[in-house]
Amino acid sequence: MKKWISGLLFVFLFLTSQQIFAQRFLMDLVDTTNHMGKGMLSIYERYNRLNVSGYMQPQFQYTKNGGIESFSGGNFAPMSNNRFMIRRGRLRIDYAHLNETNEVTTDFVFQFDGTERGVAIRDFWGRFYENKYKLFSVTTGMFARPFGYEINLASANRESPERGRMSQILMKTERDIGIMVTINDRKKGSKWGKVKLDVGVFNGQGVSGPVDYDSHKDVIARLSLKPTKFHVFHGVILSAGLSGYAGGITSQSNILYSTKQISDGYQTVRDSAASNYRKISPRNYSGADFQLLFPNKHGHTEIRAEFIKGKQTATLASSESPGIYPVTNGIKDPLYLRNFDGAYFYFLQNLWSTQHEFVVKYDWYDPNSKVSGKEITDNMGFGKADLQYNTLGFGYVYYANSSLKFMLYYDFVKNEKSGLSGFSDDIPDDVVTCRVQYNF
Repeated sequence: MKKWISGLLFVFLFLTSQQIFAQRFLMDLVDTTNHMGKGMLSIYERYNRLNVSGYMQPQFQYTKNGGIESFSGGNFAPMSNNRFMIRRGRLRIDYAHLNETNEVTTDFVFQFDGTERGVAIRDFWGRFYENKYKLFSVTTGMFARPFGYEINLASANRESPERGRMSQILMKTERDIGIMVTINDRKKGSKWGKVKLDVGVFNGQGVSGPVDYDSHKDVIARLSLKPTKFHVFHGVILSAGLSGYAGGITSQSNILYSTKQISDGYQTVRDSAASNYRKISPRNYSGADFQLLFPNKHGHTEIRAEFIKGKQTATLASSESPGIYPVTNGIKDPLYLRNFDGAYFYFLQNLWSTQHEFVVKYDWYDPNSKVSGKEITDNMGFGKADLQYNTLGFGYVYYANSSLKFMLYYDFVKNEKSGLSGFSDDIPDDVVTCRVQYNF
């Protein structure tokens, strides 16, 4: 009988939470000064401080050629140019402890992702709040890195199928294990409540790797302005942020490569000094972003932009941050250091009503900003990981109701024409995505 009662109670909590929207950002605070925070607090109070939410994204994709490398949900199989897949299937459980005055003292979040490819943990973290001054909170566990806007924008709320190529390469899976301190004035009516500072220390490789492969820790910080309405500008809403990433990888080989100018051109230079062993090869990024929302009679027009540049340590074959230390045939691979830059731009426009939205997104990622075009050749030590990519996406999103969303999206992907064999022209790797999203 007790098992039946427990089961019925869980089903009741599960079903009655269907009207709750997923959090817009991966690391939203329980901030009672804004609508999201008040809503979460009422959920905790109503359902004994427990909230269950989730979403599923079945989709169909088509591309011209089989076997292409893609950042639109992963590479295609060699003999396949179309596929059905469950892109994401998330279930998230939030629990909060409230004190005698109904102030949140601690949060606990567990989220996993289940698809046809398996099940993986996405969030597993706790946060405790300082309630005397309502100024500080500390988060520990596995959670989203506090860098940039798009990286922290939840997949259920994003208007494009995937984050941009740069976001995926620099911070694969978005999450990492570490500790973060948040400074944000949560007192009602505070003039500083719109400003938030996050500073965290993380392993560095993210959850794309099973363990931390060196002792070096990465420090990430973000100073952000929450959405602020300017009445003098007809209700325009502005939010913005500055982000910094100070990290690196400990070299487990005495060989390091970097791009340097030799005579009139650049080439990849090999450095085999014994001092390179255990040397920290940097992963240093800096970024700035803003979001402008213009209300209108059909809903709103929104413009977003973010620019990131810095130094990235990876390998010859890829500029992606390695989840495990690169090894070939039991021998530690040399690391490659490159200067990079990239950006993305969103234009969002409601059509007829807030249920219909037109999306234009452009992003570029240049993994080696010192060389371009025909300068990128094999005999100068470069490879496909040095190629710049530009992606222009067009989409239509239909919000049928609070639990159902449809998306039709086309990605035009262009790589720069280079002197590399096989990359003297653009590779046909455009992707069409048709997606349905169910959420509760």
